[in-house]
Amino acid sequence: MAISRDKIFTNVQEVLIDALGVDEDEVTTEATLMGDLGAESIDFLDIVFRLEKSFGIKIPREELFPAESLMNNSEYVHNGKLTEKGLAELRDKMPHTDLTDFESDPDINKLGDLFTVNAIVNYVEGKLNAS
Repeated sequence: MAISRDKIFTNVQEVLIDALGVDEDEVTTEATLMGDLGAESIDFLDIVFRLEKSFGIKIPREELFPAESLMNNSEYVHNGKLTEKGLAELRDKMPHTDLTDFESDPDINKLGDLFTVNAIVNYVEGKLNAS
């Protein structure tokens, strides 16, 4: 049975409230995990675990938050920015994320801004519809 997008958002919101200790009104679709909600890299493991439990899905390492593998590859990063090859890899790994703004200035310091509540909802929705 398909879960509505609103129900997915509500579950994602509950996961983030529990994992990050934030208030419900802070967890909007546009909120970034790191910038707006104060998530740190260690929190991403907890978030993935909680999402798996909440939705009954398996989230392979680096599938939802693929920044680490990108940043550690010299073919993908040059002078602090993602290369065309890096952007192609990012598009491939994050089809659930709108990269339009990031592509105009692919500064690796802005990678964290791509991890939004909406991106998580899109990801979970895609996972649930694929199964």
